[in-house]
Amino acid sequence: MANENKKQVEQITDMEVDFAQWYTDVCTKAELIDYSSIKGMFIYRPYGYAIWENIQKELDAKFKETGHENVYLPILIPESLLQKEKDHVEGFAPECAWVTYGGSEKLEERYCIRPTSETLFCEHYKNIIHSHRDLPKLYNQWNSVLRWEKTSRPFLRHREFLWQEGHTMHLDEEDARRETMQMLEIYADFLENILAMPVVKGRKTDKEKFNGAEETYTVECMMHDRKALQSGTSHYFGDGFARAFDITYTGKDNQLHHPHQTSWGVSTRVIGGIIMTHGDNSGLVLPPRIAPVQVMVIPVAQHKEGVLDAAADLLKRLQKAGIRARMDDSDQSMGWKAAQYEMKGVPLRVEIGPKDMEKGQCCICRRDSGEKRFVPLDQLEDDVRWLLDDVHKSLYARAKKNLEDHTRVCLTVEEVKRFMEAEGGFAKTMWCGELDCELKMKEQAGVTSRCMPLDQERVSDTCVCCGKPAKHSILWGVAY
Repeated sequence: MANENKKQVEQITDMEVDFAQWYTDVCTKAELIDYSSIKGMFIYRPYGYAIWENIQKELDAKFKETGHENVYLPILIPESLLQKEKDHVEGFAPECAWVTYGGSEKLEERYCIRPTSETLFCEHYKNIIHSHRDLPKLYNQWNSVLRWEKTSRPFLRHREFLWQEGHTMHLDEEDARRETMQMLEIYADFLENILAMPVVKGRKTDKEKFNGAEETYTVECMMHDRKALQSGTSHYFGDGFARAFDITYTGKDNQLHHPHQTSWGVSTRVIGGIIMTHGDNSGLVLPPRIAPVQVMVIPVAQHKEGVLDAAADLLKRLQKAGIRARMDDSDQSMGWKAAQYEMKGVPLRVEIGPKDMEKGQCCICRRDSGEKRFVPLDQLEDDVRWLLDDVHKSLYARAKKNLEDHTRVCLTVEEVKRFMEAEGGFAKTMWCGELDCELKMKEQAGVTSRCMPLDQERVSDTCVCCGKPAKHSILWGVAY
């Protein structure tokens, strides 16, 4: 059994040897994703897509609790429509894919396959917003978008990827800013309390903000290899898009006004974040609240009388208790099954065999720690619920420690460079706010700005780069 288990695990490269290859191995060996015949376009296998379905279910409920409604807009954007917002289209131009033929006939105007949907929403909002009574408009869309990326990695960078994009219109700046920050908090809460991924909430620099936005807010997470992952963004647009598209409403004062706009989104790249935050050298480790299968029931010595029936009874009890459980009664060996469900990151395995039946117990094995405990059968549901919750807490604490242990205050560019070369993580410094210094940090220390944390901590009085008076505390790092 040990040899079979070892053979299964050897399919994955050790993360300490080659983190990038380890990540790719987990994506494919855990049956999350497969490659298609088109570069940069991936196939979401059932297990990988089930994770996205759970993400969608959790977030969609949060959106609807806060008054948002789902809509669906076309996949194609006429070139003339895209050109209406100059900064926006310039930012996406290198990634746009174009439809030039309809059937066998050349189109009079090119259509862009949507890289994002601001322009489509603005066209629609112009048609339906006329009075202050029409606001706010709180819309969200679950869809795919296409960005012609030069390089690709499973979940992290696809040409076509799945996401949600919220697009809202508001009476004034105050209401739009309130929406922007509300959605940032929803993302932070989701990442921490569902995905067990601790976050740093902050604002992007002007260089890193979304094309066409006045301000972009982000939740940044640290991966196991200490690189950053931008895991969700919320943008305040002001009335720039509304002016470009001539969207107006009649206010209570009987005057015409431009509404203020936001957008916000989370994509399937958070699945990559789950893998790189929690995974280990045995494969995927899934946070219980998002796992497609929370408990795998495995009969031990299932050929012996009564074992399969006992395992099936445990399965029914768990499912009745609202726990996502399945049973593996295949003819594979116990070693293969143990390695397989470790590979796939199932939070708990419940095993029962003849000796357990005699003692009125079962054995529960945790994926996060490998710890085994014997549980009386009459306590099964309560113990499983407690253990699932404890696994979540354990995963979060481990990731939080990684974030805290590898966030370092640095006072000079040289310090930042040494820190990144020696161990990596988030370098916390002060910054004057000037673009030149931001560019020099990339050139001299190999880092980009991650965010200016909402919780500002003044670690010195001068900019890390130029020595001038500092305006912001900022985090630097290497990002996916």
